[in-house]
Amino acid sequence: MPGGCEAQISVKSPSVCQNTLYSCLGQKQVSLSRLGLMFSMSKLQSGNGVQWKDSRSQRGTVESLAEHESSSLGSDPELNGVTNTEIQTDKYGFIGGAQQSAGENADIPPDVLRQREAKWLDMLNSWDKWMAKKHKKVKLRCQKGIPPSLRGRAWLYLSGGKVKKEQNQGKFQELDSQPGDPKWLDVIEKDLHRQFPFHEMFVARGGHGQQDLFRVLKAYTLHRPEEGYCQAQAPIAAVLLMHMPAEDAFWGLVQICEKYLPGYYSAGLEAIQLDGEILFALLKRVSPVAHRHLKKYKIDPILYMTEWFMCAFSRTLPWVSVLRVWDMFFCEGVKIIFRVGLVLLKCMLGSQEKLKACQGQYETMELLRSIEPQYMQEAFLVQEVIELAVSERDIEKEHLSQLRRWKETHGELHCKSPPRMHGAKAIMAAEPPSRQDLKQNPTIIVEVPQTTESKTEKGKKTKKIKDTKNTSPPPNPYLLPSDPPLPSDNLSPSESQHLQKDTPLQGSNQSLSSADHDTYL
Repeated sequence: MPGGCEAQISVKSPSVCQNTLYSCLGQKQVSLSRLGLMFSMSKLQSGNGVQWKDSRSQRGTVESLAEHESSSLGSDPELNGVTNTEIQTDKYGFIGGAQQSAGENADIPPDVLRQREAKWLDMLNSWDKWMAKKHKKVKLRCQKGIPPSLRGRAWLYLSGGKVKKEQNQGKFQELDSQPGDPKWLDVIEKDLHRQFPFHEMFVARGGHGQQDLFRVLKAYTLHRPEEGYCQAQAPIAAVLLMHMPAEDAFWGLVQICEKYLPGYYSAGLEAIQLDGEILFALLKRVSPVAHRHLKKYKIDPILYMTEWFMCAFSRTLPWVSVLRVWDMFFCEGVKIIFRVGLVLLKCMLGSQEKLKACQGQYETMELLRSIEPQYMQEAFLVQEVIELAVSERDIEKEHLSQLRRWKETHGELHCKSPPRMHGAKAIMAAEPPSRQDLKQNPTIIVEVPQTTESKTEKGKKTKKIKDTKNTSPPPNPYLLPSDPPLPSDNLSPSESQHLQKDTPLQGSNQSLSSADHDTYL
């Protein structure tokens, strides 16, 4: 954990919220031994469907990560330890675990998907104009779901990570080349194998997925040495790496930590505690029944919402729901995280019938630890989140109220976080980008050789073009049996050769994958 909490980290109990509960809540002595610790431990130790045992620390940091890379020259699956061809991998890359897709979600028809991709490519090509004049349309398309082939690039544009990357060329490479602080490197390395262990990208120790994750997290500790590393940053970075290269994932992580969730990963975790109180206050309006129940049994928000918010539900929801929530989160900001939390609390604790089964602290925590699948299902959850009337203004109003209470009971905040940005539009307005910053860069460029022509040939071609002006259009080269033969049958061999030389592909000097139309497909 960050700052003064690092001494509490244990390999046996790699909980995101354990150190929050022990080290950062000294002023709130709740019955952790009875319910809080049991909740966080049982939840996180079964992280993504895998049970852990004690594991030895991967000493050697970079050396141990590089050792596997140098000894394996196989394909990507082999590099990641997936050598059994019988292993079933879902379309998201999971080979097992609780977040593997069972195929129950209906796929979008291919023609609809192609249409959405074309629309997103058009938006990305004129991103500043769309954000300035058609932001509601961008928001609607994020709610419908970003096409998988463009999700990583869209996240980078929405978060402002693309602009940060362009404005700081070479920064990631500079940080990546530095050794890093051993205090953080050891902790990061211990956490690598805990991030989505059933995903093909992170399944093997020392695989390229774990190496990139190590690079991104290490770079962030160097980028923000006063903040250091927090365990909850690892799943955030891992989700980003599933959709983009390491450098892009780094800037995406920077934007989440500094713009979307500022202060969440700082020493003391005061921001997450404040947001817990905001969530609880909003719950009173959304579901008075659930609010009264939690208040009756003195269940503090920090006990059930820490992992939800700090990991942006990446370790809680089915994977398809995670992606849809993140699509909206990058566009609309932290209000989406609040809405998801409120929907889950309302569904699980929002009626007297449901509360009959959880008459106590332990029973309530157990219920929140195992949320019923139908409430996390993609279509249901997304629709409930969209319809829930909780706005940025509601959150900011409650934030000011909770901040006043905090100062009365705890004094001034120890960590002064920058103001929170509520989504992509606010980030762009705060730091207007240039067109150059938003320019898309091709991933594949095909060089087409130029054909050399003599002056005589060029002259003949120019004369031929002049002669053919104001004449009938050229005949269709794709003849039907009933069509008359092409006039080219009567051409001389030299003229025929000229026509062959002037084909569109050979005459083009443009890349097959231009900067304006690169699709990552």
